[in-house]
Amino acid sequence: MKILVVDDEPLARARVIRMLTTLGYKDIFEATNADKAIAIVRQNEIDLVLLDINMPGVSGIELGHELKYLKNNIAIIFQTAYEEHALEAFEIGAVGYLVKPFSIDQLSTTLSRVVKESDSSYKMMSKNGEHYYLLKPEDIFYIKADLAEVILRTSSGFSYSAQKISDLEDKLSSYGFIRIHRSYLINPDKIKEMTTIEQSKLRFSFSGINDEIDSSKDGAKEFRNLFSN
Repeated sequence: MKILVVDDEPLARARVIRMLTTLGYKDIFEATNADKAIAIVRQNEIDLVLLDINMPGVSGIELGHELKYLKNNIAIIFQTAYEEHALEAFEIGAVGYLVKPFSIDQLSTTLSRVVKESDSSYKMMSKNGEHYYLLKPEDIFYIKADLAEVILRTSSGFSYSAQKISDLEDKLSSYGFIRIHRSYLINPDKIKEMTTIEQSKLRFSFSGINDEIDSSKDGAKEFRNLFSN
């Protein structure tokens, strides 16, 4: 497991790293601010972030949103000297919240939750402008590739996530999502109607929204094969 410790206080940062080392963790990165943390997450496959909330400039809560946007399945444990931010932390999807000064036993117990996290609790962080959303797979009608991002369509509208559609195809296959076009993933539970169009392609409409999207010829064939029995 690769762990990133983000804290602007050198002594606090060093204390957490010592505890992690004692617990047997070796791949540990450290950052003093949001910019450095984002750069490390972009360049490394970080699994877990131990994130201080009260930092100058960009707060830990704001940084938590950005990190979840960059890497959906990154686990975040917030650490702070105050308890008032707990609700905000868990709304982001944090797996833990440690009040300083915490013990090595408290850290160990909280870290164990990361291991126990399962796909059944999978949520996606997306954003539209300054607004962030934590979406469950069942909230999503379809996903469209858009350059370096994807567009997520829910009943509330559109939002964006900095992920590749091929990565989401792997992640969401266990939730039934189907690739019907190189640019589209679709949630079959949201389909209202299908119409055959030119070259045996399929046009999909949805229950609850007015959108229609078209499959590719190969995507239509694979879709039909899935539901032919």
